[in-house]
Amino acid sequence: MRSIWKGALTFGLVNVPVKVYSATEDHDVSLHQVHDEDGGRIRYKRTCEVCGEVVAYQNIDRAYEDDGQMVVLTKEDLDALPAERSREIDVVEFVPTEQVDLLTLDKAYYLEPDSKSPKAYVLLRKTLEQTERTAIVRFTLRQKTRLAALRVRDDVLVLQTLLWADEVRAAEFPALDEEVKISKKELELSSSLVDSYSSDFDPESFVDEYQKELRTLIDAKIEAGETFDVKETFAEEGEEEKGGEVIDLMEALKASVERSRAKKKDAG
Repeated sequence: MRSIWKGALTFGLVNVPVKVYSATEDHDVSLHQVHDEDGGRIRYKRTCEVCGEVVAYQNIDRAYEDDGQMVVLTKEDLDALPAERSREIDVVEFVPTEQVDLLTLDKAYYLEPDSKSPKAYVLLRKTLEQTERTAIVRFTLRQKTRLAALRVRDDVLVLQTLLWADEVRAAEFPALDEEVKISKKELELSSSLVDSYSSDFDPESFVDEYQKELRTLIDAKIEAGETFDVKETFAEEGEEEKGGEVIDLMEALKASVERSRAKKKDAG
């Protein structure tokens, strides 16, 4: 891995030099746009609306428009902002881990100690583990001030950016305002259904079926000289089960429980 940022974690008088790495990567098959008649690659050009010239990326500035007025911000302007010059990840507070809403979690990064001795790094890691707390931090990356949660994963400190409070939409659904009566029997059957599906989560057991099929399709095109029948590449499965809206919740729960139990019995 290659680090994307270097700085220091700071809380109180403690300073922990770190390198930052992206913790995730995208494995989606990359597709290009092409002309359907000749296969020619479609490319987009950055064209100036005033002079009509194609503009090189290094000659492009940013601008903000408000009420018919435009303010141009150069790269030098943005680099001069105090927050952008900062190379510190400032710990704002330590909060109970369960108070961090999963809905706000965004991009994840690994932090590697960047000093001759990792003692301060290990101390912070062990402190977070022992106190069962998550550190809320603030830092600047790629010209944006970010809020993030600092937590422990295995033996590594993980920095996970958080959405700002005003970026999370409120869930307002009138249907949920109505009072719904749930019987004790319905709740028991629903709980029984959950029990029948209960398992330990193993991420390795799940794969991206679409990307897998897309790769198979591409390989088949290559082997077949670009001419083949898609139906011959993917084995056809049975027709999808048809079904309408379930009206009787009790019957649906009973059927689900029985089906799940039958599958577990067959698997056993």
